[in-house]
Amino acid sequence: DHLQGLISVVQRYNVRYFVIGVAGNQTEGYQRLAQEIKNKNIPIKNLHTGDKFSLGKVEFDVLWPERKWVASRVESLKDTSDDSSEVEGLKGAILGLSTETELNDFSYYLDLKYGSFSVLFTGDGDSRIQPEIMKSIDLPDVDILKFPHHGSKYGATKEFLEKVKPELAVISSGKNPWGHPTKETISLLENLGIKIKRTDIEGDIEIVSDGRNWRMVN
Repeated sequence: DHLQGLISVVQRYNVRYFVIGVAGNQTEGYQRLAQEIKNKNIPIKNLHTGDKFSLGKVEFDVLWPERKWVASRVESLKDTSDDSSEVEGLKGAILGLSTETELNDFSYYLDLKYGSFSVLFTGDGDSRIQPEIMKSIDLPDVDILKFPHHGSKYGATKEFLEKVKPELAVISSGKNPWGHPTKETISLLENLGIKIKRTDIEGDIEIVSDGRNWRMVN
């Protein structure tokens, strides 16, 4: 659901690849974005657990979504009797498959690594899907966590936070009717000794690393 800004990005810039999950929706914004990608013939990349990509010396490991999990939850592949053919069906570039599964569960979990410095990006993939993620992979220890789902009450479980052990949790949130970030989330992070930075209070949060140490820029 956080895609409106990408429409103008695709219109304005020459995009070499567009990384996107296979599951789509019927909103006007999503349909406009998909049409812009098609109009400009931008190659689509669907990534799954175990995939990697890099930007210079910065490496990204894709921790979620897992390929077989995705194949079992998108409508066009659900009725396939053979699991292997389901997964085979995800090998091409796909855009906009329908699903009855909560779309947030398809959020990419990306582990950014630069030397020994690491950040975990989580999108809106929250406590609904974290048990499945922890079953599928051994979560890494990270320096910084982009806290899931804007600090929602259900953003992260205690077990998940104890696995990734972040020094700092960054909560991206603005004015909203849901009370994000919630007092439950703030209490959970404080009780675990995890530092908190919030965009609704501090605006842009910039972090700089040399691949070993890191600091926040005021």
